[in-house]
Amino acid sequence: MVEPPHRRRAHTRTRDLERYAGLFAERTGVMRSSAMRDLMAITARPEVISLAGGLPDTSTFPAGTFAAQMTRIAQESTAEALQYGPTEGFAETVDCIVEVMGAEGMLPDPDDVIVTTGGQQAIDLICKTLIDPGDVVVCEAPTYPGAVPVFCSYQADIVQIDCDSEGMRIEQLEEVLAKLDSEGRRPKFVYSVPSFQNPAGVTLSLERRRRLVELARQRELLVVEDNPYGLLRFGGDPLPPLYQLDGGDFVIYVGTFSKILSPGIRLGWAVAPPPVMEKIVLGKQASDLCTSTLTQHFVREYFAEGHWREYVESLVRIYRARRDAMLGSLRDHFPAQATWTEPEGGLFIWATLPGYIDTSDLLAKALREDVAFVPGQAAYAEEGRGRSSMRLNFSGVDEHEIREGVRRIGAAVAEQVELYGALTNPAASSAPAQPRKSDRDAAGLQGGAKAPTGEPGAAGAAGLQEDGGDVLPFRRTSEGSA
Repeated sequence: MVEPPHRRRAHTRTRDLERYAGLFAERTGVMRSSAMRDLMAITARPEVISLAGGLPDTSTFPAGTFAAQMTRIAQESTAEALQYGPTEGFAETVDCIVEVMGAEGMLPDPDDVIVTTGGQQAIDLICKTLIDPGDVVVCEAPTYPGAVPVFCSYQADIVQIDCDSEGMRIEQLEEVLAKLDSEGRRPKFVYSVPSFQNPAGVTLSLERRRRLVELARQRELLVVEDNPYGLLRFGGDPLPPLYQLDGGDFVIYVGTFSKILSPGIRLGWAVAPPPVMEKIVLGKQASDLCTSTLTQHFVREYFAEGHWREYVESLVRIYRARRDAMLGSLRDHFPAQATWTEPEGGLFIWATLPGYIDTSDLLAKALREDVAFVPGQAAYAEEGRGRSSMRLNFSGVDEHEIREGVRRIGAAVAEQVELYGALTNPAASSAPAQPRKSDRDAAGLQGGAKAPTGEPGAAGAAGLQEDGGDVLPFRRTSEGSA
């Protein structure tokens, strides 16, 4: 007689929880969830306008091209595409990677490249290779929200360096490195997204890039350059990647096809000096043996057609228009006290509200209105930082949805501003509201942030911090300039 299958119990009783809790590794106590992944189930609902995830618009990829490429793979390479592949990746995939990096002026040795399951795995493998519990990792503030859970899972001591309109403040980095020296501590690496940074959208200036590479050489300090967005430039002059300036001695490079082709194929890469790459390969062997051979064949077929740059150029045109739509909507619907960056490329805008608004609480209100964003706290390791900021993505939805999404968020913000005014200054809040758009338009800025108007003690070149909230510094231009 066959026993009927048993169903799993709910495991909600205290004893059930305790039974498993005693088995968990110590590192699980410091693991953090990814804010973007937490939101995916909600933002997947068709009625929700998602300005949260860093989603490229995959609807732009021609369906006929995809069908033709997959048909060729099925007809010519079925057996190989369905088989295991080398841990380092196929040589043909590496050739495509070298071509992409060459478009930004880099000349990596193919032997220094490993194909990974997305750029996220590249970050994870680098951490697995270099970080022991308690080791120092230095990164930007704010930093890529997806990197924070990785650093935490390897029990790193995360030290963050403030950003301004020119990216990470290298003079502050030097001060932090000197302080760490005095404590007998040496960072395992500095992690940076120098071009159109995620989440802030700012770009590390050429002077600071050179100084960072110089510091790396002087100190024999590794720098991990994460560059998913370098080819998505809407304006301004291209800047050399850190890898190009360094040549590959102290800069470990992370790239991905997710933003220039498709995130669904889960293909990224890392480029590292041979001694480091040897350990990364061992780490990947233990993780997943090899990256998908099927999607590597897809990339090979796609690049063989020779049109990948044209596709990236089409994305740049689309995303530029969407960025402009979001900037216009922010001017129309966010309060005068708000600031935001104006990126020259990439996928994100970083907006900061008055310090009395907590964007984690605001997200709950926004979700009730079917719109989502990433709260700023996700971009910080230290509890409480970034609580009045948010990351807004402009690549994943069209211009109409961007405008409607920002309008909904703006309405939720306006409620919070009005409530705060009523609690702190009842007499002022009962007075008729005055139009402030002209005030905003009169305040000119350089460096990509909108100045708060009508705020006593508003900061100039030194930057701004309101009620404990983190705000990227900005600089004023001459009176009344654009």
